[in-house]
Amino acid sequence: MANHKSAEKRNRQRLKRRERNVFHLSTMRTYMKRLRKALEGGDLEGAQENLPLALQAIGKAASKGVIHRNTASRYASRVRLAFNKKNAPAA
Repeated sequence: MANHKSAEKRNRQRLKRRERNVFHLSTMRTYMKRLRKALEGGDLEGAQENLPLALQAIGKAASKGVIHRNTASRYASRVRLAFNKKNAPAA
């Protein structure tokens, strides 16, 4: 338990920050999961709708500092790669 005013304030700030971080992280994971599910199910229209949303959520999480920018870049790359792999015409 915090014993000083400044410690109590830091605790309040920590809780607010955590709530915000969890929101961005959870949103990002949800959109990535939706995209993955659409790709696995062969739903290309659903995947096409969810790709920009997933990329936007990844970018926003990185810009807010919730995830590292290199991690965001890796996630975005893998998401695009999976989408392009399923969307490529059969040769």
